[in-house]
Amino acid sequence: MSAPDRTDERERELHALALAEDAGIVRLAIPTPFQVGRVNAYLIEDSPLTLIDSGPNSAKALDELEQALASRGHAVEDIDLLVITHQHMDHFGLASILARRSGAEVAALDQLAPFLSSYSEQTDLEDRFAEGTMLRHGIPPEIVTALRAVSAGFRAWGSKVEVSRPLADGSQLQLRDRTLHVLHRPGHSPSDTVFLDESQSILLSADHLIAHISSNPLLARPLGAGEEYQSPPAPRPQALVTYLDSLQRTRAMDLSLVLPGHGPPIIDHIALIDERFRLHRRRAEKIHGLIASQPRTAHEIAQELWGNVAVTQAYLTLSEVLGHVDLLLQDGRVVELERDGVVRFQAAQG
Repeated sequence: MSAPDRTDERERELHALALAEDAGIVRLAIPTPFQVGRVNAYLIEDSPLTLIDSGPNSAKALDELEQALASRGHAVEDIDLLVITHQHMDHFGLASILARRSGAEVAALDQLAPFLSSYSEQTDLEDRFAEGTMLRHGIPPEIVTALRAVSAGFRAWGSKVEVSRPLADGSQLQLRDRTLHVLHRPGHSPSDTVFLDESQSILLSADHLIAHISSNPLLARPLGAGEEYQSPPAPRPQALVTYLDSLQRTRAMDLSLVLPGHGPPIIDHIALIDERFRLHRRRAEKIHGLIASQPRTAHEIAQELWGNVAVTQAYLTLSEVLGHVDLLLQDGRVVELERDGVVRFQAAQG
């Protein structure tokens, strides 16, 4: 059964991409160095010629983007408008190069613009915040030091870029043949922005909703936070709580097609979102069972759930655990206990 199923999935993907192309939206799958694989940029063949996301800052990504544009009869220099969906480097790393070569306007959420224009400083603050969070939740100092070095090595896949067209949540991007509605959907990152072509009921969702993997709500400093916002003493952002609220708003939308930042298009967004809700409920219950058996740090919970992956991808798995613990804290089912600067979670009594 597996081979026919894969064939059917591929046929559905090609059909959905053809529907998008009929609406003037073409997927350009750009290589990344990250485990997630290729990132989907989208070329909107309209006036202005618009590119949604750019791919990471690498020669390979630029080469393949140029080839993909050429296959449609375009060049980088033809791009008039470059839109950035959020702050992750696989989505905006090439933006500065593309803008310089094409003279394109660069559009992004207004709250994201300062992050993009001071990319190096902002990523340093993010690393400091992550370091404090990891130490507070039980990750050994030697692992924290190693992960900070890895993070510093990844920075070159991003690059600062000036936003010339800041977009307010709820505003509109007017093209010749369509209007894109700008909708802030934080959670996966603080800056996640989706774009709705209401006339076609098509949503460009970036990493807000992905078919084949659950978008991980990664702990990050709030947009616009100053240097003093570090962990501790700053309160922990509730990324998963925020993300589930954003998903609920997207679930209520009338959509025929969702074009995500990775992987295949999504036809039934309601069914997928409902499955995501069930997944997060199941994981919260599993984590509650671990905490009920004995008090644990978030890192200890991650090791129980994912073993060695909890070390190699410590911040990712820590964010996952803390997101679900936040759901349990919200329901009054666990309590947070701090001793010597390290937090453990314990089942609530009664």
